[in-house]
Amino acid sequence: MNELARRVLVALAGIPIVFAAAYAGRMALAVLLGVMGAVGAWELFRMLRRSGAAPYEVFGIPIAASIPLYAVMSELGTLRSPAAVAAVVLLALLGASLWTRDESGHTLSALGVTALGAVYTGGFLTFAYLLRHHRLAADALSGSALLLYPVVLTWVSDIGGYFTGRWFGTTKLMPAISPGKTRAGSVGAVVATVAASVALNATLLPQYSHLALAPWTAGVFGLVISCTAQVGDLFESMLKREAGVKDSSALLPGHGGVLDRLDSLYFVLPVAYLLLTRLLIAAPVP
Repeated sequence: MNELARRVLVALAGIPIVFAAAYAGRMALAVLLGVMGAVGAWELFRMLRRSGAAPYEVFGIPIAASIPLYAVMSELGTLRSPAAVAAVVLLALLGASLWTRDESGHTLSALGVTALGAVYTGGFLTFAYLLRHHRLAADALSGSALLLYPVVLTWVSDIGGYFTGRWFGTTKLMPAISPGKTRAGSVGAVVATVAASVALNATLLPQYSHLALAPWTAGVFGLVISCTAQVGDLFESMLKREAGVKDSSALLPGHGGVLDRLDSLYFVLPVAYLLLTRLLIAAPVP
């Protein structure tokens, strides 16, 4: 079975899980995000160790897993004061370093990559929960549409860039970081995402969420999402290049690891939340 076939089979198995969790929301979505955050943190910390860093995995992985769970508890009113909770967790991490530091003496850098890695893998994913339970979402279907809109656009950007790069790509985009990325693929990803954004904004988004963007804004949104997705992809490629690995892990046949599949979404979800919160308007009644 070639790589493309493996990618398609894994996607066909994973997409229904994503859609079901998005619709269910609350704890089901938070648990899925927490599991992906924990696995992503494990992969990231492995790569960081290969590149010479010394993260505290014993703390970073649970923190990455717990951030989405904290979001659901906060949203339900069980826990409040996210800034205070973050401060207490950071203080606990600082204190724990007294007993877990290694002999290298680089405690501060170890703390830094641990905290940043947990936020990168677990914190950024939490914006998926915030989109699903956005204050503008009237019900489960509306919230699911708001979440899946940027997620689907990210997939379109990835697929558009992949095939355009294979068919027309000659000039490398950033060969020092990702030898497989081409300028043609980058442009193709943007064009496909802009077109998909305009189409979804005119059809499915208002139908299921009763919200929409202005037509020209939908095009700009697609442009921003594709560019952001590509930056996220290149950032993870840089990490893999520094660690000397091709994939973050071998958990997903044809895809690599969780980081390899979510690298674009780590960047896209916070940006999409910010833009949609500012730009969404009520869809006109047909």
